[in-house]
Amino acid sequence: MFKKILIANRGEVAMRVIFACRELGIKTVAIYSEADEHSLHVRFADEDICIGPACSTDSYLNVPAVISAAEITGADAIHPGYGFLSESAYLAEVCEACHIRFIGPDPQVIRLMGDKARARRVMKKAGVPVLPGSDGPIDSEDRALKLAKEIGYPVIVKATAGGGGRGMRVVRIAAELPTAVKTARREAEAAFGLPDVYLEKYVESPRHIEFQILGDQFGNLIHLGERECSIQRRHQKLLEESPSRALTDKMRRKMGHIVIDAAKAVQYTNAGTFEFLMDPRGHFYFMEANTRLQVEHPVTEMVTGMDIVKEQIRIAAGEALSIKQSDVTFTGHSIECRINAEDPETFTPSPGVIHVFSIPGGPGVRVETLAHTDCTISPYYDSLIAKIIVHGRDRAEAIARMRRVLEMAVIEGIKTSIPLHLKILDDPDFIAGQCGTSFMERFLARPRTSGGRFAEAV
Repeated sequence: MFKKILIANRGEVAMRVIFACRELGIKTVAIYSEADEHSLHVRFADEDICIGPACSTDSYLNVPAVISAAEITGADAIHPGYGFLSESAYLAEVCEACHIRFIGPDPQVIRLMGDKARARRVMKKAGVPVLPGSDGPIDSEDRALKLAKEIGYPVIVKATAGGGGRGMRVVRIAAELPTAVKTARREAEAAFGLPDVYLEKYVESPRHIEFQILGDQFGNLIHLGERECSIQRRHQKLLEESPSRALTDKMRRKMGHIVIDAAKAVQYTNAGTFEFLMDPRGHFYFMEANTRLQVEHPVTEMVTGMDIVKEQIRIAAGEALSIKQSDVTFTGHSIECRINAEDPETFTPSPGVIHVFSIPGGPGVRVETLAHTDCTISPYYDSLIAKIIVHGRDRAEAIARMRRVLEMAVIEGIKTSIPLHLKILDDPDFIAGQCGTSFMERFLARPRTSGGRFAEAV
């Protein structure tokens, strides 16, 4: 087992890794930017080291600085968390060259699955259902127009190295396609340094379903069921739950076998997520694979009793999976709300000082956060300040429990998305489990009330 792990991240995910390491008896090293000097992950890690100024390109995304910090502190492994360098094949390769263990998949797997057009080809070859589309990057507008005509509109243009909704454009008529391709190329190059885009059939109002997997270095692979991630705005997830109300046990078993076969096809190790679109008829289509821990991993942990982060660490240290597929059981229902520091009506960021921070616990409640009273929410990074996760005997109890926690939460000094989440939890379509990816579009298009769309939660 490792003696010391450097956490190449910040905020609540850095704290999550610290929790796991403490329980495993492993020392931790926190890296931080100048803006994060007083952050919780710095306070609770065994060691800390500043790696640069506030700008993430000069700190959390600076591979030489991260590696130097690991070497200076004597860390024998690096956990990348999610975001930042978590899907960097380059960091994984440098770790390998420096004899530092990267807690994640092998570099070649990260690179393969990070190229979404290439990943589509590999999944198709492995028998995984994929949407009709290009087998590689689109090299000309004429090629795009010809292919779109063949597969039928609407289509979606996607960056091959994309994520988070960047470099993506939905096209409904041929006249819009050339402009969409150019715009997606520009966005992709600005966001990922690579302008390549590909084309695939666009499914109207699908569900976004992802399957969690774990694989060790001995060829053992298991899945931990699915998460429903359809509540999202501009491809950014707002609320996740497990299990999905749309899946039967038979569908879950079938998709579980497909996901395991897909992971075996690329010799996948460590934790990962295979993401699918599910159309209104119940057909699944591979979308992408995330070669890292997911923000929403706690809902899976709540319904399975597994500690995914501990399992990641054990696998990276060369240990076998602690359980077999037949040992995986699912109990109750879990929901996660991502609490962002933003205006719940305009979605504009709301950085600043939190004067009061109190989120009540109680049965079946888990809070993962970087925030506390008198802390400063920086404008330099993602607006996520807390994840509230609840578990109930069934979905109805989980919804009631989440509503209770959000109604009792007190966060003063900044605006948060809590009022938005409360409205979602009260929405009849959400309560009925009718949660396609177009849910938020319909939800936000509804007329405002006289007092504004959202009442304050606190």
